[in-house]
Amino acid sequence: MVHEVESKLNNYLLNLEEPHKSTVLALVDVILKENKEISISIKYGMPFFTYKGKMFSYLWVHKKYKMPYIGFVEGKLFVEDYLLQEKRSRMKIYLVKNDEDFDLIVIKNLIQKAIRFYNKN
Repeated sequence: MVHEVESKLNNYLLNLEEPHKSTVLALVDVILKENKEISISIKYGMPFFTYKGKMFSYLWVHKKYKMPYIGFVEGKLFVEDYLLQEKRSRMKIYLVKNDEDFDLIVIKNLIQKAIRFYNKN
């Protein structure tokens, strides 16, 4: 199963151009290291993360802004003004700069906020 996920993740990454590829790969690492109960799979053609088996977040590249983003499944509950909801009813996204200086503190805080939500419910 692990090999299958790695293979699908590699196929997804092969279709990305730099600098998106490096940014998404770094984000995968950051998200997985944030909590041992977060796991990754490929759903809907994108890296999708679950926390304790519940759909948690995903990675994609925004077509309009040409930036990778982290989508939070329960983002509608987040009030941070730097998150975009656009036409999504449930999810909100966080756009990530394509450089080595993306805001790791903000990303980790968002992940922890989502984990706290899942732990309450």
